[in-house]
Amino acid sequence: MSIIRVAASKQTRALNSLGARYQSTSHAVKSEFQAEREAVKAHAAESAETWKKISIFVCIPALAAAGYNAYRLYEHHQEHAKEHPKEWVQYPYINYRARDYFWGKNSLFFNPKVNLDATKEDF
Repeated sequence: MSIIRVAASKQTRALNSLGARYQSTSHAVKSEFQAEREAVKAHAAESAETWKKISIFVCIPALAAAGYNAYRLYEHHQEHAKEHPKEWVQYPYINYRARDYFWGKNSLFFNPKVNLDATKEDF
C-alpha cells in the first residue's frame, strides 16, 4: 500500500471513532458554528414576532389616534376660519400682469378660497 492510502485509511478510522463518517453530509454531529447559527435563527424569530406584535398593537392604534386628532383640529380650524374670514390687503403688486392670459385675468391655478380674484377691480 502506498503512504497516501495508509494515511487516508487512518484518517477514516479516526473519524469513524468520533462518530462521523468521512465526507458525510449527515447532521449527526453538529458543529459549534451550526449550533450558534440555529440559536441566531431562534432569536431572530422571537425578535420578529415581538416587533410584529408592537406594530399591530401599538403603532396602528397610535396612527389611528393621531389621525383622529388631526381631523378634530382641522374641523376646529375650519369653524374658526368661518367666524373670521380672511381679509385681503390689496397691494398694487398683487395680481400684477403685464398682459392678461388668453383665458382671463386669473392664473390657471386660481382657487377662489385661497387666492385673490384678479377680475375684481377694487384697487
